[in-house]
Amino acid sequence: MKTEWRIFLIVGGFLLGIAVLYGAWTAGESGRVEWVGTTALALSFLLCAMCGGFFWFVSRRIDLRPEDRPDAEIADGAGEVGFFSPGSYWPIGLALAASIAGLGLVFWQFWLLGVGLVAVIFAACGLLFEYYSGTRRTAEH
Repeated sequence: MKTEWRIFLIVGGFLLGIAVLYGAWTAGESGRVEWVGTTALALSFLLCAMCGGFFWFVSRRIDLRPEDRPDAEIADGAGEVGFFSPGSYWPIGLALAASIAGLGLVFWQFWLLGVGLVAVIFAACGLLFEYYSGTRRTAEH
């Protein structure tokens, strides 16, 4: 995790510097700050800082991974990585629901935005609990 938080914070620092430079440059060229680009760069900085802060927080609480050690061998990273879903249709539903919510926001139709947000919550819950549904089988037949 050491590598990840460093990358995110370096990119975040770059975006912060570019946001300040962009705001100053547009203010110098046209006499006013171009707020859309400056805000987008500032929000991008905040997103990178949030991800970098999370990875920094997690990296303090776990042991060093093979990726974080300079003396690690390739064989140190062998073994089971985790569980990956072989296939799911929930991401398609989540994308469709987010598109509906986005259309409601673009056309400023509150009913469509509400329907889309409810669908986003439903699809996110379906994706999250995909492998937790159904009855649990026990060894006591």
